[in-house]
Amino acid sequence: MELSKYFKSIVDQDQCAVVICNMEHEILYMNPAARMRYAKRGGEGLVGKSLLDCHNPQSVEMIKKVVSWFAESAEHNRIYTFHNEKENKDVYMVALRDEDGSLIGYYEKHEYRDPETAKRYDFDR
Repeated sequence: MELSKYFKSIVDQDQCAVVICNMEHEILYMNPAARMRYAKRGGEGLVGKSLLDCHNPQSVEMIKKVVSWFAESAEHNRIYTFHNEKENKDVYMVALRDEDGSLIGYYEKHEYRDPETAKRYDFDR
């Protein structure tokens, strides 16, 4: 069964920004939340560009260190990168691997820490 359309839908429905990069740090995909979040920096126009061009030299160094750490072991798959106090969220880099465990890229994952304010099963929203 072809699952790619299902996986794409999962990423597209995520309310958190998801930016997917290959091993050359090229931005392959940005979900709708990421395109909106980074609209002032180019939004969807960032796809195909280097993620490294979007960061300062210190961040570039850390991104490269994380990718090297991912490459060291198939067990190195997620690392906490920072907490955004203003938005009360944690940000992680997560390894992407193919079926045999080879590192093929990475993505940035935002996880908000504020409790949900919506009513449970609110079908009338």
